[in-house]
Amino acid sequence: AATGEAALDLQAIPMNDPQAFSLLQLAKTHAVFQLESSGMRDLIKRLRPDCFDDIVALVALYRPGPLQSGMVDTFIQRKHADNAADIDYLHPSLEPVLKGTYGVILYQEQVMQAAQVLAGYSLGQADLLRRAMGKKIASEMEQQREIFMTGAAANGVEEALATHIFGLMEKFAEYGFNKSHSVAYALLAYQTAWLKAHYPAQFLAAAFSADMEYTDKLSLHYRDCKQMGLALQRPDVNASGATFAAADRTSIRYGLGALKGLGRAAADAIVAEREA
Repeated sequence: AATGEAALDLQAIPMNDPQAFSLLQLAKTHAVFQLESSGMRDLIKRLRPDCFDDIVALVALYRPGPLQSGMVDTFIQRKHADNAADIDYLHPSLEPVLKGTYGVILYQEQVMQAAQVLAGYSLGQADLLRRAMGKKIASEMEQQREIFMTGAAANGVEEALATHIFGLMEKFAEYGFNKSHSVAYALLAYQTAWLKAHYPAQFLAAAFSADMEYTDKLSLHYRDCKQMGLALQRPDVNASGATFAAADRTSIRYGLGALKGLGRAAADAIVAEREA
């Protein structure tokens, strides 16, 4: 508002912004929600996300189960396959369910949808199946296997294929993730990536300000500043605020509150006196 620009509405930003996805693909994700660890940045470089669904998948894939199971490698390989027609969806009716994850069963919701379309489960029954798979109680699973096989047969699915698909769903349940949970995380991740891509000085000033008490984090933010081509101005008693702030599009003014031994209360008092 101080610059005369309208207040930013994060709910209204485009979800396919080229600058945001360029920043993501280059793994410049320091201080970006959920995507800043070194392991996650390695995964991003391999996956090269180019749509929101890929960010949702990143959150679900970056966990010990998927990483150790080989699922991550399959997902990446299929995403970058030359011919999308080669992706195996196990059964034609599963293509709409698994298209967004390149034929890989990644989310709990996909298990429920697969049971619906293949074996005629209701939503309520599909949720019971999801819970049974999560609890791994043999008697419950045997009962579910019977219901699934009967329903699949009624829908004309071959017994061998139905057995194979049920086995995959069961194996998946060991590390299944809730898609709605992943979407909520991915939305915040995308919004922070968008802010960093379009307002890097303001974004990193906010990151600095959030971590003013932690010298090790300030040094990481400073390194990222240099990588983003931003200048960090020296603290100035006549110009600095108590917190870090963007001086302009390409530079950040140091916050007085981050000076060791000074503290936030003294910094606020200095700023108040100067403004008075």
